[in-house]
Amino acid sequence: MAYSLKNSPGHLLRRAQQYAHDLYSTEVGASGPTPRQYEVLHVVAANDGLSQTDLVQHTGIDRSTLADMIARMMKKGLLSRKRTKEDARANAVSITAAGKRMLNAANAKVARAENAALAVLPKTQQAAFMKALRAYAEALDKMADGAAAPAKKKATKKKTAKKKAPAKKAAKRKTAKKKAKRKTRRR
Repeated sequence: MAYSLKNSPGHLLRRAQQYAHDLYSTEVGASGPTPRQYEVLHVVAANDGLSQTDLVQHTGIDRSTLADMIARMMKKGLLSRKRTKEDARANAVSITAAGKRMLNAANAKVARAENAALAVLPKTQQAAFMKALRAYAEALDKMADGAAAPAKKKATKKKTAKKKAPAKKAAKRKTAKKKAKRKTRRR
């Protein structure tokens, strides 16, 4: 099948993300948090003292990017971080008063942007669209956790493994027969 932008998941996801980002930027403005900063503030506000590792799992932001973000947000006075008592290697992240103010100031604006992003679709399609996006994100989370590979790959591996065993046995039998013939010829 020939490549088509109208059937390309990557292209369609980028278009949807660009539109959602434009709406967010228009509503929240340059003085507000970036979309990722908002996500971090939102998750930390709801889970005070969350470790950076748990924050990676909650937001889907990769570990090194998140560490840089937290450092920048700490410099802005939006977050604080301290070592946990349970594990001296782990950092517990908390939202500061300034972080709460920024989050609260952005909440209504973010809600307007997200409602506008969904409003492109008829109301009858919005719930199905969100359900599909959640399923996609959950599948990505499972892949990241190593819990499950994409369904096709998993099925292929099982089939391949089952087919290899009889093929190996047949090859061994063939080799054994050839050796037996050689021995017979030598005698």
